[in-house]
Amino acid sequence: MNTDLILLALAPVFLTCIAIEWLWWRRRGRVDMYDRTDVLSNTALAAMHQVSDGLVTLLFVRTIYLWLYNHGLHLVVPGLWSGVLLFLLQDFLYYWFHRASHRIRWMWASHVTHHSSERLNLSTAFRQSLTYPISGMWLFWLPIAWVGFTPDQVILVVGLNLAYQFFVHTQAVPKLGWLEYVINTPSIHRVHHARNPQYIDRNFAGVLNIWDRLFGTFVEEGEPCEFGITKRIPTHNPLLLTFHEWRDMFADCRRDKTLKYLWMPPEWRATTEKP
Repeated sequence: MNTDLILLALAPVFLTCIAIEWLWWRRRGRVDMYDRTDVLSNTALAAMHQVSDGLVTLLFVRTIYLWLYNHGLHLVVPGLWSGVLLFLLQDFLYYWFHRASHRIRWMWASHVTHHSSERLNLSTAFRQSLTYPISGMWLFWLPIAWVGFTPDQVILVVGLNLAYQFFVHTQAVPKLGWLEYVINTPSIHRVHHARNPQYIDRNFAGVLNIWDRLFGTFVEEGEPCEFGITKRIPTHNPLLLTFHEWRDMFADCRRDKTLKYLWMPPEWRATTEKP
């Protein structure tokens, strides 16, 4: 089993939802909510990501998960509660992966691609980077295999978590009442994609938003969201969108003769560090 196969199997659902959302906005006179070039760019980035992630998982990552499972703790007893544990453990680790992807520049170099669009609609969920395997997303799921979940179970729960997140990339859905206290909703995720100062690096939830509330990263949607990244990149070229932050990060390392740019936050600069 492969995470990308799960997402590919759901592709007809995703595409149907995008078409419905597009029509919904069009009938309300909001043709600005979708842009053809932006959608094509998002689709190209998704295809590049699927190929990269699929090959790396098949040839490398699954082997590591299998080794950990075979040599791990085997604490998991099959049953309903093990499924609940698997879901909670992966969602918890996703929160930390997502938070690290905003605070460690090596990881941000991949994740910035997802945030680079200045629109937010369901097609934005397709906007992914082929460099996630390099930045280390797969490392965060190692503990799941180590405690006794099989590689197929790990890959399945990661795929389902990511599939759920497709549906929160929309401006068409308002706040959802009491659900805002439990799960990641479109309102909560709109904040995450906004570059308003009070919204930056907030709301890292995958499925449950309890982790944001527990660890102090939750912010409720209030002021209208301005989408995109603070260092804007005015292009729809998938290759530039994929590699621009890697290019800039290594250029900073060369200019200031320090490797700290690899692990410091994206906004860090050597010239502002106290001696």
